[in-house]
Amino acid sequence: IDRFKVINDSLGHMLGDQLLIEVTRRLASCLRPGDSVARLGGDEFSLLIDDINDVSDATRVANRIQQAMQLPFKVAGQEVFATGSIGIAVSDKGYDRTEDLLRDADTAMYRAKALGKNRYEVFDKVMHARAVALLELETDLRWATERDEFQVYYQPIISLTDDMVIGFEALVRWKHPERGILVPNEFIPMAEETGLIVPIGLYVLREACRQVKEWQTQFPSDPPLAVSVNLSSRQFNQPDFVESVERILNEVGLDPISLRFEITESIIMDNPQSATSMLIRLRNLKVGIQIDDFGTGYSSLGYLARFPINTLKIDRSFVGGLDSEENLEIVKAIVTLARNLRMDVTAEGVETQEQLLQLRALGCDHAQGYFFSEPLDKESIAAMIAEGRQVKKEKKQRRSRRTGESPAAAT
Repeated sequence: IDRFKVINDSLGHMLGDQLLIEVTRRLASCLRPGDSVARLGGDEFSLLIDDINDVSDATRVANRIQQAMQLPFKVAGQEVFATGSIGIAVSDKGYDRTEDLLRDADTAMYRAKALGKNRYEVFDKVMHARAVALLELETDLRWATERDEFQVYYQPIISLTDDMVIGFEALVRWKHPERGILVPNEFIPMAEETGLIVPIGLYVLREACRQVKEWQTQFPSDPPLAVSVNLSSRQFNQPDFVESVERILNEVGLDPISLRFEITESIIMDNPQSATSMLIRLRNLKVGIQIDDFGTGYSSLGYLARFPINTLKIDRSFVGGLDSEENLEIVKAIVTLARNLRMDVTAEGVETQEQLLQLRALGCDHAQGYFFSEPLDKESIAAMIAEGRQVKKEKKQRRSRRTGESPAAAT
């Protein structure tokens, strides 16, 4: 049952149990004589469809179930709507054990959930290969935290006033022993799901703070170089997160003013009250707060005035589309909004000289992207700083390379 936990939490467990009974009755009404339905546990049901000619017989039953689930359920005088995600596995695939058949139907069900819920999916070998690969990835990811296989890369952030490097965005890479360097989109979703994002995120935060402090000592400047670190919702909602930040800053001796956290709009809007408290505590530490991928999330702008936000980061999709009038107006509006709220603006994903000139003309403060530099390891960054922090204006246009960075990178 899709979103059953939400229904259970809002109605209570007793009414949730009544809903499960009603769902069972409705499922049974969709079956043929000789078929059977059983509740496996929680909100999962197993249907045994016997004597079928091919998979289309099973999908017809799935369609009947979906149609039946469209009607509301009556629970203690209330109307409740509930949909279901269905996975189908056909026993003509050479199964020797019934638990393998159930396993594959379960895999197909989770695939249906991942593709948007309220649908069915038929199990195939690709799903099995994907499930095995995900399990192997999770195992490797758990070992990676023990084997020190993560590495922090840094992408320069440029001042559009004088073309100077003012800081870096820290981005995690996984040096997988067999698959080579993996970018965030290849493992961060799994890290989020398993909770491993918390120790990974703390490692990246500590390493980024330590490294930028080393560069500040080696290459003094006014203002000092700063570093931006992405936060995931899991990290942001850790009750001891602020204490962890303060401890790391004290350990490495970094001034909090040199640290900025990048969070998405959704993290704030998922729980505004909790987010307000967390952001105020971070502000009291004098850590900067940046809204990442601004313009792609919630349309409500009221939170911008209420929360202690320092910078808006314009999403790369708007920067990449500056040749269209619509995107140009959106970027112009974001810059104007930031100015009125006394915030800075950073443009992400700058890839061409034309984009750079447009952003500068619009009054954007800072920029980053492949036009300036791809994310680099610490040795390459140190060499770049040593050569001079000013970006050469005659730098040629770079071709975009997809690195899999995302707001969920959390690092």
